[in-house]
Amino acid sequence: MMAAAGGGSGRGARAEKVRRIFERFDANGDGGLNREEMAALVVAVNPRVKFSDDQISAILDEVFRTYADFISSSDVGLTLAGLLRTYDDGAGVVDRDFDALGLRLSPDAGEEDDSAAGAVSSDVGVVAESSSSAGATGTGILDDRLLASASAPRSQPPRAAAPPWAVSPNNGIAFESSWSLLDDLEILVKRLRSKQLQRSATAGAGVGDNNNNSHFDSFSEAGWSREIGGPSDSSERRVPWDETSRDYLSFVKEVAVLRGRADGARSREEAFDNHMVLGRGLYEHQLFRESLISFRRSCELQPTDARSHFRTGNSLYAIGRHAEAKEEFLLALEAAEAGGAQSSDILPQIHVNLGIAMEAEGMILGACEHYREAAILCPTHFRALKLLGSALFGVGEYRAAEKALEEAIFLRQDYADAHCDLGSTLHAMGEDERAIQEFQKAIDLKPGHVDALYNLGGLFMDAGRFPRASEMFTRVLSVRPNHWRAQLNKAVALLGAGESDEAKRALKEAFKMTQRVEVYDAIAHLKILQKKKKPKRSGTEGEGAYLVIEPSKFKRAGKKTTLRQDLAVALDIRAFQRVARLSRCDVDLLKKEVNETDVPISYSGGGEPEKSIRKAALEVILRRLLRFLKPETFQGVVKAINEKVLSVLDATGSGRVDLGMFLAVLAPICSGPTDKRKRAVFDSLIWRPNNEGGVNIRRSDAITYIKLLRAVYIPSHGVSDMLEVHGESDPSMVSYSEFLEMFNDPDWGFGILGTLVKLEAGDRIRHGRRTCSICHYPVIGSRFTEIKLHFSLCNRCYSEGKVPSAFKKEEYTFKEYGSESEALKDKCTCFTLHSTSLQVDT
Repeated sequence: MMAAAGGGSGRGARAEKVRRIFERFDANGDGGLNREEMAALVVAVNPRVKFSDDQISAILDEVFRTYADFISSSDVGLTLAGLLRTYDDGAGVVDRDFDALGLRLSPDAGEEDDSAAGAVSSDVGVVAESSSSAGATGTGILDDRLLASASAPRSQPPRAAAPPWAVSPNNGIAFESSWSLLDDLEILVKRLRSKQLQRSATAGAGVGDNNNNSHFDSFSEAGWSREIGGPSDSSERRVPWDETSRDYLSFVKEVAVLRGRADGARSREEAFDNHMVLGRGLYEHQLFRESLISFRRSCELQPTDARSHFRTGNSLYAIGRHAEAKEEFLLALEAAEAGGAQSSDILPQIHVNLGIAMEAEGMILGACEHYREAAILCPTHFRALKLLGSALFGVGEYRAAEKALEEAIFLRQDYADAHCDLGSTLHAMGEDERAIQEFQKAIDLKPGHVDALYNLGGLFMDAGRFPRASEMFTRVLSVRPNHWRAQLNKAVALLGAGESDEAKRALKEAFKMTQRVEVYDAIAHLKILQKKKKPKRSGTEGEGAYLVIEPSKFKRAGKKTTLRQDLAVALDIRAFQRVARLSRCDVDLLKKEVNETDVPISYSGGGEPEKSIRKAALEVILRRLLRFLKPETFQGVVKAINEKVLSVLDATGSGRVDLGMFLAVLAPICSGPTDKRKRAVFDSLIWRPNNEGGVNIRRSDAITYIKLLRAVYIPSHGVSDMLEVHGESDPSMVSYSEFLEMFNDPDWGFGILGTLVKLEAGDRIRHGRRTCSICHYPVIGSRFTEIKLHFSLCNRCYSEGKVPSAFKKEEYTFKEYGSESEALKDKCTCFTLHSTSLQVDT
């Protein structure tokens, strides 16, 4: 049937379609189309184009002159054979014109086959251009190719069965020479596949054995849907071509010959069509590098054609050149927007694939903008909505993500990946029962859906349902045996279920899969717990039990010991600093952005001038500051900053952020000396419109900044206080020294910075083999020792007010040691004083 479908857009059904078009306009039934009938045909197949009488006359003059051999007389006009010849010469697109006229083929003429082919094409990840954009100019039979001479040979060689994409109405093949090249290419590809299958079978591993891809269908769209797509048949999606073999090198030479034939076409338009068809055929067979060459050539022939840049971007993405792919999609977007209605049908897919390419570079906020634009242009584009929902989830905007994913599922009920991502979103929102239902729907649709199984296991573990969590992770491992994160989580779930021996074995398996330090630390911690484990005695709470003491009962042995409340706040800021990777961002880079970034002045709702930019543009600046991060890591950074910083700076949800204020908020937690950080804050505030060019800043700006800073990093304060200064405009100015007094104020400013810097310095400090009396992990950073009871706490347990349950007192006095040498020096000092006092007594 597929071979018949190939004829559907080839000679069989194609000729039938031309005949039906001819009969529609041969009003007098004399076997020819006169000038009036031809004019009616031109207008009918171009409903969006308005022609003048002079234009129609010029077109018909050229048609009747070029195809004079097919005109029996001036009264009768162009014969059926002549109309077929115009389509053979690329003057129009048969399928598109046939559809534009609302005609239908009978089943005998291959209607069912064409429909089936169209269904396959519409399921392709990278959606083919619609018929209205298939031609070079998109104007049906009115085309520059109509003016070309008809000197090509008319004989029709035997044609191989056309591939599904080529026989769909959206294939865009306009010239008979392109069909010939496609036929020859299909023969070459089949020959190459046959040879590689034979050779690999001899070696004991067939090309199609799917050694690593047998579960391809079990995965979600890659990452947060970063794939662009390929053939709809998953078995064809990953073809392991051996590009180093002699067969492949011979194939490359033969394809080069086909390209030479394409370059030898009679017109530039025909050569463009030839190369586009070759590129598309190669791309569908996963021969991405070869397809890229053909699409590049198409771009050279018609630089303003959106389709060539679009296809070039797809090929670049497929071979992992994501930055170049993004640039090609941007060119395609520019060309499509300039092309008006002719390119409107391909525009949503350009936005989708541009968003995917941006996600691959970690630019998730920018990707959201393009997915949203695709969904606006095509409200029924369920895949764009799913991608939008997944990306919104990735930046922590859960309500918006839920809405987009539910809309995608409404449009396509069996979209397993959308159900999976909706489950993740609901779990993040705390709606676990609904989340379980969505994960289960995804698993019902795809029983081996890795992401759904893994995320459901995580949900069960968060809920304390450890046996069920272990079961889910085991199912993940049955599909993907090398999924080390599933193996590690399985070990944690087994530990939670009380199966210590099984957990230890699972941890060792995880360590075999990946030599990551966190797995090693987990194994070491489990060993410590097992060594410390003792039989419970009646009346005791068991090993590791603790009490939480109220802050007033925690005393300090000296002013150098950090307050428990301050340490808790600083630890939260330090955790964000690590997630956002800002401890690796030199504060001098922020000053460079201030000096080099040119942002036009805009006006806020209150009429205040500001230099505000869209979040997507802000993401570009962040990428420059953190260029050393991998894309997936950078996505996590964007999520953290969006949730903690941008949600405060853009409280109204306008999508725009004051750049100077944003950089000033980041500066205190970037790397560099404390004085440099504070100076960077002041310089960022000077850069704002009201202060630009001066040496001081407005007091109202300083107050607003301090309140914003506290609202971001000390959420329990500052958010409600922001309303107090909103709209105030204190014209007095503040110098740098005066600003420092405001900034360093421990109660009203950001005096917590000193404690944060102390935490940064203690990251690599270990206290020998000393462990925390509560969590039993090695003490890293500061060690807090109770001066009478002599038990030690780590930073976290001290900040949380935990003490061993065996030590119950009215109050506790702690001394902080930054290193073991400090503790040793203190011990020696105490011993010396004690010895001296003994001598005096005697």
